[in-house]
Amino acid sequence: MLASPGTLHHLLPPPHLAFAAPHGGPGTTPQHALLPLSGLRGHLAPLAYASSRRARRRASGARVRASVGEVAPLAVSEEASTSGPTKFSMKIPVGDRHILVETGHIGRQASASVMVTDGETVLVCRLIDRPLRPTMPKGFYYETQILSWVFSYDGIHSPDCLAVTAAGIAICSYLPQSFLCRALSEVPNKQTIAGVRIGMVNDQFVVNPTTEQMEDSELDLVMAGTDSAILMIEGYCDFLTEEKLLQAVETGQVAIREICKAIDGLVQKCGKKKMVDAIDLPPPELYRHVEDISGDDLVKALQIKEKILRRKALLALEEKVITILSEQGYVAKDEPSGASENLADVIEEEDEDEVIVDGEVDEGDIHIKPVSRKPLRQLFSEVDVKLVFKEVSSKFLRRRIVEGGKRSDGRSPHDLRPISSQCGLLPRAHGSALFTRGETQALAVVTLGDYQMAQRIDNLVDTEESKSFYLQYTFPPSSVGEVGRIGAPNRREIGHGMLAERALEPILPPEEDFPYTIRVESTITESNGSSSMASVCGGCLALQDAGVPIKFPVAGIAMGLVLDTLEFGGDGMPLILSDITGSEDASGDMDFKIAGNENGITAFQMDIKVVGITLPIMEQTLLQARDGRKHILIVSSDFAFHCLPQDEMSNCSPPPAKVLSPYAPLIHVMKVKPNKVNLIIGSGGKTIKSIIEETGVYAIDTGDDGTVKITARDLSSLEKSKTIIANLTMVPKVGEIYRNCEIKSIAPYGAFVEIAPGREGLCHISELSSSWLAKADDAFKVGDRIDVKLIEINDKGQLRLSSRALLPDANQESGNKQQASGSSREKTPQTDNLVKMTTRKPRRKKQAEPSTAEANTPVKNATASSKDLASQGSEMGKK
Repeated sequence: MLASPGTLHHLLPPPHLAFAAPHGGPGTTPQHALLPLSGLRGHLAPLAYASSRRARRRASGARVRASVGEVAPLAVSEEASTSGPTKFSMKIPVGDRHILVETGHIGRQASASVMVTDGETVLVCRLIDRPLRPTMPKGFYYETQILSWVFSYDGIHSPDCLAVTAAGIAICSYLPQSFLCRALSEVPNKQTIAGVRIGMVNDQFVVNPTTEQMEDSELDLVMAGTDSAILMIEGYCDFLTEEKLLQAVETGQVAIREICKAIDGLVQKCGKKKMVDAIDLPPPELYRHVEDISGDDLVKALQIKEKILRRKALLALEEKVITILSEQGYVAKDEPSGASENLADVIEEEDEDEVIVDGEVDEGDIHIKPVSRKPLRQLFSEVDVKLVFKEVSSKFLRRRIVEGGKRSDGRSPHDLRPISSQCGLLPRAHGSALFTRGETQALAVVTLGDYQMAQRIDNLVDTEESKSFYLQYTFPPSSVGEVGRIGAPNRREIGHGMLAERALEPILPPEEDFPYTIRVESTITESNGSSSMASVCGGCLALQDAGVPIKFPVAGIAMGLVLDTLEFGGDGMPLILSDITGSEDASGDMDFKIAGNENGITAFQMDIKVVGITLPIMEQTLLQARDGRKHILIVSSDFAFHCLPQDEMSNCSPPPAKVLSPYAPLIHVMKVKPNKVNLIIGSGGKTIKSIIEETGVYAIDTGDDGTVKITARDLSSLEKSKTIIANLTMVPKVGEIYRNCEIKSIAPYGAFVEIAPGREGLCHISELSSSWLAKADDAFKVGDRIDVKLIEINDKGQLRLSSRALLPDANQESGNKQQASGSSREKTPQTDNLVKMTTRKPRRKKQAEPSTAEANTPVKNATASSKDLASQGSEMGKK
């Protein structure tokens, strides 16, 4: 079954369109039915469609339009009819709100569409697909497609859970009495399915919370199920305990039960017959024949520990079984070797006039005809043989685990595979780790960068959004010994990458403390189960190797399940498997991935292959998974932050560096006054570009709140840029003295002196020298350096400087004036003391001190231009 939400934009929440279309077997052409987009002006309108196409060119399906608030998903089923459309509507309870569901018939329209395959769309596709797969019956080979659109989004209600419910309604089933016969579509699925989201705000669970509530939520749980069991859960939290998670799942199960009850009532009103006759199961005797042929060889093959060797043995055995059953033919051991004939054909009474034919034996009164000894051979289709061989292999593997208590690699159900790890194996990378668990291996590489490396995200509300931490997961064909095309990330890679990313996100330091963009790239070099959880372990080690000060180390583990143990000689209780391999995932009933540490869970994802599991089974799985994580992360009594405990991962050789790589950029954050930011930027970005070119830093980022981030390649360039920005944004004060300042330009009325990079003031001709000057350039030229004192700041912020105030004659004159006033002991302080006194900066208490930035404080108004200063000089000249 293919699940792909298509178009319009991305998945808009409320208007959601999902189509489920089963198509006839071989020889039929798949068809798609699209709904018209006109007339949908609501805020959120998802649509789900389920239809089937047969040789008589008639499409049959169900349309469902579900809405929460101003979010409206639609699911449609189409069937040819001469009568007008009949509509039904009912409310489905969702927490403290209701979903309005309308069903009816809609005409087909040809329409072009643009498929959007962004990460968010793919993740929602997986949410729709995963709970539907277990409900599809064996033997239903019609191509089935779920198409889902969001036509309207109100920015309040998320569309993903609504899309799951809309798709579930489109192909939902109703079981009157004891057999499956009616539903909105002809797809013969087994159960009615609904989806909900559970949040936790102020320690209270909220069913289908709004986007605003999710901002304060400690839990993001998406789950789908039936009225009696759970089919799929996925979510992320901040070290939530197992007990809290179970309570959240129980809350969601209650909400799902109410929705399923309402859906069943809807199906009773407008349901149609299921395509039960389309189910084509392999012949029952084929299972016995495959077991007879493969038998002992299959048992031996499943005992091979190495994945590649085991797979080769199973492939060779499968080819043997296919050859015998589909080409050569097979004769069962318990069947007669000859063709059966009626006794009347074999035995005939002797006639006196009858002549004995050659080849017959005269036995007196009867003639015995010779019977052919050539056995009849049975032939089966290759497809059926492959399907049955897969089921028989799973059955034998499950029996080995239940009866013998041993898995393919010899472990018990609770044992974990051997673990080894290595950090720093890539010398030029900022951080790297190779994590190996059994035959699963992940190479995690961390790269640190500035804000420009943040991942930009398109969303439904048209606001700019970016992520300063993201994980990219790559699963090349070589990791499983295959050859294949490598292109854009597929659905599996996107889903696994997001799971590992969310598992690591809670352990990262706040961006204020570690202002880097962090990119983790996990490449699977070898895979035999749980590669996403290996990415969590490897990513945690790589983050430490890159010097990221994580809060706690985390690990991930995948859990499996054999639900019906009674069939294989067990006690009937479900058997939980820790750290499952690929074959146990394929042959088992559950794949439950859980990441976190011994204190709580950070991410989880559960898929099952049976029609639901119960809360007690989930509780047992969570507790056993916690023991598995403890094996990987055993915290000693003297555990300290930022140090790995003495456990499996701490045996890493070499261990994580836990310091920034010399190849990583340096990032310094400083605060300036918001009104000084423009001084750093300059006209058209001229000033900030000149600082970057002069100092050689990578980038300088300014924020409206006065935050300035400098990204540099080394410490020297960082210090240069800090000094320039500090000087640009300093707040000059009257009486301060500036030494060795350069004269930038000369005018008839004075000289313009640069007291700091980009900050100039006018030293009037009368303040240049103690003696009279006709023109400023009579005594000075551009490039000369002089000492000046700030004597005035006018209303425009322009600076008036004086060099004469620092000359000996001026000091002597000032001293004479003091003596004349009668203070014989008061003299002009020496220059050095004057500098110390005038350059002292006041410190603010109980306020973040901007290091050198208050004095360093960047400013948001550009430096006074030379033209402004020139006008100031003209005014002063007139005086």
